[in-house]
Amino acid sequence: MRLADVFYSTTVRWALAVAGAFGVCTVLLFGFVYWQTAMYITGNVDTIVRANSHFDANLPRTQALHFVATHLADDPRRVKLAELFAPDGAPIAGNVASLPPGLPLDESPRAVEVVRVDTRGREAQAARVVARRLASGDILLVGHDTGDLRQVAPLVARALMMGLLPAVCLALITGAWLTRRAQRRIDAMNRQVQRVMAGALNERLPVRLYDDPLNRLAKIVNAMLDQIERLVTELASVGDDIAHDLRTPLTRVRALLERGRDSARTLPELSAATERAIAGLDQSLSIITALLRIAEIDHGRRIAGMATVRLAEVLQAVHELYQPIAEDKGVSLLLDVHDAQSVAGDHDLLLEAVANLVDNAVKFTPASGSVSLRLLQRPAGPAVRVEDTGPGITDTEREAVFTRFYRSDKSRHAVGVGLGLSLVAAIVKLHGFSLTILDGPGCRIEIGCHAA
Repeated sequence: MRLADVFYSTTVRWALAVAGAFGVCTVLLFGFVYWQTAMYITGNVDTIVRANSHFDANLPRTQALHFVATHLADDPRRVKLAELFAPDGAPIAGNVASLPPGLPLDESPRAVEVVRVDTRGREAQAARVVARRLASGDILLVGHDTGDLRQVAPLVARALMMGLLPAVCLALITGAWLTRRAQRRIDAMNRQVQRVMAGALNERLPVRLYDDPLNRLAKIVNAMLDQIERLVTELASVGDDIAHDLRTPLTRVRALLERGRDSARTLPELSAATERAIAGLDQSLSIITALLRIAEIDHGRRIAGMATVRLAEVLQAVHELYQPIAEDKGVSLLLDVHDAQSVAGDHDLLLEAVANLVDNAVKFTPASGSVSLRLLQRPAGPAVRVEDTGPGITDTEREAVFTRFYRSDKSRHAVGVGLGLSLVAAIVKLHGFSLTILDGPGCRIEIGCHAA
């Protein structure tokens, strides 16, 4: 991976953004620490200044001079300030060169810049001071140096730089490492996708044990590839089945037409041959129509026709349609509809699905047998069950019967193309319902629905 790609990747941009946000937060944190420290030091200094400025305002000048001398006597750190000024502001005694201009003469400590004068010379100092006017008219100033506060700022700045720089560097290094790590996985996925695009449908994206967005994406893509592989396999199988199932009736049609052309001597004989040929073509067209119908349903083209469907009406319509057919075969067709449930679906498709189940049941049930069409209530919603007393479906065939063109040995003699249950499965899948073959005598198939 090129270095330029690393810096233009989303992960690194996010790492830079996080590092910048972290830096801003760190600066604000250290600023808050400095502010709190400055307030703490200033509060302590103010407490000292107030304590040192508690004196009697009625002191004569001699006692005020004694107060100044006593206050400044013990000051090895050179932090104490005191000065007695004449009423006109001229310094009389102490270590402050001049009265700060505009200084209020009250008991509140103020931050000022003063010039300290002592045996070491003159020196500018930042201080907190209190100035009060005495009864004699003189002004007494008492203060304390705040040099400790000036020393805090460099310490906080140095600590900030020592902590911020490594943290930002660590964030950038971590972002670059995560980018390279993620890019390696993306490159591996890309190689697998390229192989799939080249035709290797059995390839799958690598999935790791832990859960992250890339793993979830890989699982979704793998599930999609499983579905695509299954559909492609089914398509290839269906293509072979279509060719096989269409070749037989078309070959029969061709043979009938040839025989009619060569053997028919009268118009009735030619008409009979033509009728048989048309019947063969009708069978081929029924296969194509059924396949197109399944393809239409599989692609969800009827989803726009969804509405509220009363299942009782669907079952009653199917019963009326197949009752004469069942009677002709000597099969009793029973209808059990006690619960008027409604579902969200396509009325025509649901009618077609139930009709296909009943058609199969009547077709494979021997004479004197029975077929039951029931509407049941389940905890998850209504269910349509079709039961018959026919030979049933073996356990080994329960999955295969829903595939296209599948015909068991028991149904080879029956009329049909092997697409009825495939059509039912496609309709049930479109609606999001369930299709189950139940255990028991005969054949029992149930469509589980969801109430509207």
